[in-house]
Amino acid sequence: MTQKFDVIVIGAGPGGYVAAIKAAQLGLKTAVIEKYKGKEGKLALGGTCLNVGCIPSKALLDSSYKFHEAHESFKLHGISTGEVAMDVPTMVARKDQIVKNLTGGVASLIKANGVTLFEGHGKLLAGKKVEITAADGSTQVLDAENVILASGSKPVEIPPAPVDQDVIVDSTGALDFQSVPGKLGVIGAGVIGLELSSVWARLGTEVTVLEAMDKFLPAVDEQVAKEAQKILTKQGLKILLGARVTGTEVNGKQVTVKFTDAEGEKSLTFDKLIVAVGRRPVTTDLLAADSGVTMDERGFIYVDDYCATSVPGVYAIGDVVRGAMLAHKASEEGVMVAERIAGHKAQMNYDLIPAVIYTHPEIATVGKTEQALKAEGVAVNVGVFPFAASGRAMAANDTAGFVKVIADAKTDRVLGVHVIGPSAAELVQQGAIAMEFGSSAEDLGMMVFSHPALSEALHEAALAVSGHAIHIANRKK
Repeated sequence: MTQKFDVIVIGAGPGGYVAAIKAAQLGLKTAVIEKYKGKEGKLALGGTCLNVGCIPSKALLDSSYKFHEAHESFKLHGISTGEVAMDVPTMVARKDQIVKNLTGGVASLIKANGVTLFEGHGKLLAGKKVEITAADGSTQVLDAENVILASGSKPVEIPPAPVDQDVIVDSTGALDFQSVPGKLGVIGAGVIGLELSSVWARLGTEVTVLEAMDKFLPAVDEQVAKEAQKILTKQGLKILLGARVTGTEVNGKQVTVKFTDAEGEKSLTFDKLIVAVGRRPVTTDLLAADSGVTMDERGFIYVDDYCATSVPGVYAIGDVVRGAMLAHKASEEGVMVAERIAGHKAQMNYDLIPAVIYTHPEIATVGKTEQALKAEGVAVNVGVFPFAASGRAMAANDTAGFVKVIADAKTDRVLGVHVIGPSAAELVQQGAIAMEFGSSAEDLGMMVFSHPALSEALHEAALAVSGHAIHIANRKK
């Protein structure tokens, strides 16, 4: 007999495994299907984020920043050391162990919550049937009342720079370098490109970032983006804007990259080249022709505000649908869908999804940017507080950047919080909580913040919206 489930989830990434666990917690008979195998050739849950994305990149970012601090900042604190060296294979092995621990943790959570796990490729057939193809080619079909498509995304490939995972690598290959490259080229000055550039620049690599767009971080608040470009350039990243890659030529262990910019045709030679030009949804062989689910020309699945597809009882979440390709967005969509399947009236606030770039200093944002609000004709008041005026930041020798709070000029409601600086991700989350409850800048200004703490910078920026900051001179209105 065909096995039947209340919910079948295709994909066990941060959207899929969270959806499956939540559905099981709500009393629904749930299955999840995953095919990804890790380095050891065994099934590995957690998707791109856990295996070759968010988590391993943060492990390398933290390791490389500790090396940078030891190399550059210890003397300032009165700490003497011998010569500091980085053992790259050990750094990478530590990253791999963290990934292994966490993927194992997800498997334990799946089991503990009574979710049935199937290994193989999942495909949606007509009538909410799901076909699983195992590695040996054998197939089985499951029946479902509801199906959640959570197959994720993969790096975009570009014809001028074909990836060989040796000299030319994608974001996955860039996590496994076994030595520090002398010269590194990075195509793409987005989140992934900047984070990976930071890792290797801290370890002594000469890094050049080639960005086709003429504007740096166009989706980020302009004031923050301008500061980020200045700081990252000072850290040693050579950022070339308006640089469109036209071809690559691999010669032994080096690659020559041809590109055009405002001055014409140029070329540069690197030891390694990272292609980080974005990601695209994984929907290949996900849907049978008669499944009824519709996609756009880029492979994204059409869904409504509640992640329902064109087929009743079939949902899609995460990187295969509209919106930011962020793990936390996928997870919360998974929770919302599971809740709705269980008959609850859940929804998501898509206006308040924080986004973070884990360079140092971190760049984090929630809500709308000043330029977006001005384009909409919304009058705003802005408060900015620099970390250079924060006692806690000074004590930590981490004073680059600022906190920016944007409020509606008429209602004083906070419309955006943007941070570049230490613990930016955590500070922006405080802003997101305030905004979720409709806080005004005055509300934030009236709260008591601990001293000395980095979060005081958010407090002061909120006070600065109305020209009432205490620890900086306020701009005259």
